[in-house]
Amino acid sequence: MTLNVELVQPEGELWAGNAELVIARTLDGEVGLLTNHAPIIGILYEGSLIQIRPESPGQPAVVAAVSGGFLSMANNRVSILARDAVLGADVNTTETQALLDRTLQDQPAPPGPEEPPDVRYYRALLAAADQTR
Repeated sequence: MTLNVELVQPEGELWAGNAELVIARTLDGEVGLLTNHAPIIGILYEGSLIQIRPESPGQPAVVAAVSGGFLSMANNRVSILARDAVLGADVNTTETQALLDRTLQDQPAPPGPEEPPDVRYYRALLAAADQTR
């Protein structure tokens, strides 16, 4: 038995398929979802990663950066509804690094949870791209 996973954003579906594991960071902490996990609803942490391990052996893990949203699981169905999301393989690292540098130049902030959400999202985009290489 596997998880049926859907990762969507307002513009449409980013990824859907069967998976053996989903890892996401919520406001309450990081959660790992396996088959038959108890029902759960969580608010996605802004500027974090979603990791999906597909059920097919040899298929690479799916990594996406999200800028908030919701996650729910019930009956081995995982729905990830992101405010904005990009798959790591689709991140333009040059453009994203330029946006991060410009944003940090305009509004310096200490790293970590005190950073503005847009800075955390740019960092998550770069991390997602790095993990898919």
